[in-house]
Amino acid sequence: MSVYNRLSDTSKKKFVVLIDPDKPTDEQIVEIVEKSVKVGVDFFFVGGSLLTTDSLDNCIKLIKKHCDIPVLIFPGNSLQISKWCDGFLLLSLISGRNAEMLIGRHVISAPYLKLYGNEIIPTGYMIVDGGKPTSVSYMSNTTPIPHDKDDIAMCTALAGEMLGLKIIYMDAGSGAIEPISAEMISKVKKTVEIPLIVGGGINTPEKAANAARAGADIVVVGNALEKGIDRLQEFADAVHNNS
Repeated sequence: MSVYNRLSDTSKKKFVVLIDPDKPTDEQIVEIVEKSVKVGVDFFFVGGSLLTTDSLDNCIKLIKKHCDIPVLIFPGNSLQISKWCDGFLLLSLISGRNAEMLIGRHVISAPYLKLYGNEIIPTGYMIVDGGKPTSVSYMSNTTPIPHDKDDIAMCTALAGEMLGLKIIYMDAGSGAIEPISAEMISKVKKTVEIPLIVGGGINTPEKAANAARAGADIVVVGNALEKGIDRLQEFADAVHNNS
């Protein structure tokens, strides 16, 4: 089964652990992976808004050495590509007006992605205000969708679907104060027929459960786990029990 088919299987909610390859040590990556296998994590996303070390390949190879959980690159820029991943979220930042993030940087990456033979998943990426400026909004030079403008989010996602994108990814950004509201998630989910990923600001199992209940097909947690993975089981249960 292709990675996309696994992502788009809506028979149960999916829980994703996002790893910024710059931050954990090799030992910490192995610890995260071993715990993730035990609790039933569905996917790993690997990437970050800004990588300052040559750590991407090493991180992906470490994950794949210790488990069979699919690994997808969640790229912060056109340099974050690897032949070792199982899939690549080709992000088109449809919530902004920066042409580089819509198509410009994709032109640079495309020949390498073809060469590596990665499974490509065209993804409509939407940044939503999470209560404070985040790395992703700064690095992308775009203004997030306001937290309470559900109609803008709804129409943006619909336009992405009409353009042929295969997944919508709504993100409040790493370390957001507030996650994307249940109302916004619900309205977007009712508007589009493609899978919906939600992340950013989901720092408690309760917030993960809220996102899943509201309509997120795939819930992403990253920053909350950088301080420790003690609650990983609770996060996984919060998502899976709301299928």
